[in-house]
Amino acid sequence: MPRPPQEFYEKMAVEERDAENKKLGRKGESLAVKYLKRNGYKILKRNYVNPFGEVDIIAQKGNTVAFIEVKTRLSDVFGAPSEAVNYKRKQRYISAAKYFFYERDIDCTVRFDIIEVYRGKINHIENAFY
Repeated sequence: MPRPPQEFYEKMAVEERDAENKKLGRKGESLAVKYLKRNGYKILKRNYVNPFGEVDIIAQKGNTVAFIEVKTRLSDVFGAPSEAVNYKRKQRYISAAKYFFYERDIDCTVRFDIIEVYRGKINHIENAFY
């Protein structure tokens, strides 16, 4: 039986890495949700999808609604987790927030946060961007 081409093995490695990254991301989001609940937040939505993309967590505490990007990392080889939230992602979050409030009559303060999950520890960056 002929051996599959090298591209086959490379594609398999990428798919396995992507699956592991998604699993790590889901674990980080679950830790972030537990953290938020312990700190008095009500979770309004998880993995909220709209035409502008996906918002990891939408949470409310008092009169503030926070749109939260969760970044989970095992190492700092590529820098701090929050450094992965670039200009384009920030703009998508802002557009997603506008879309979320469209046709909703909610009087609140809106905030954009990042939660870094690094080696199991949480760093909540409030007002990370606007």
